[in-house]
Amino acid sequence: MIRRKIAQYLAGKKFIIKILENPADLSEFKERPTPRLITGLILMGLSYVIGWPAVAALGVLAVWLKEPLIAVIGCPTTYALSYVVFIIGAWLARAPHYMGTLARYTIQFFLRKLLS
Repeated sequence: MIRRKIAQYLAGKKFIIKILENPADLSEFKERPTPRLITGLILMGLSYVIGWPAVAALGVLAVWLKEPLIAVIGCPTTYALSYVVFIIGAWLARAPHYMGTLARYTIQFFLRKLLS
């Protein structure tokens, strides 16, 4: 009973009505990936490779050489570079677009389940 009331309340919201009137489909996920998408995904993966392993390596290097400034300056700089590479990769891969499509489909799917 509570579940149905929540579903009816959500179904009255403009955003939800818009999603239910214009259903999202996942057909664009079946399309062949473009070079831009592949490049973006590679950059996103590369950001993980240069992020934490580089920070760990700089930390070990700082302890080994007994130079704490290597870690104090190098770790945040390396992590920031990793973050910038990830954001550029996400932009190239059109991550906000794909996440929006997936979110609309998921909301639509759960609302249809709740309302039925």
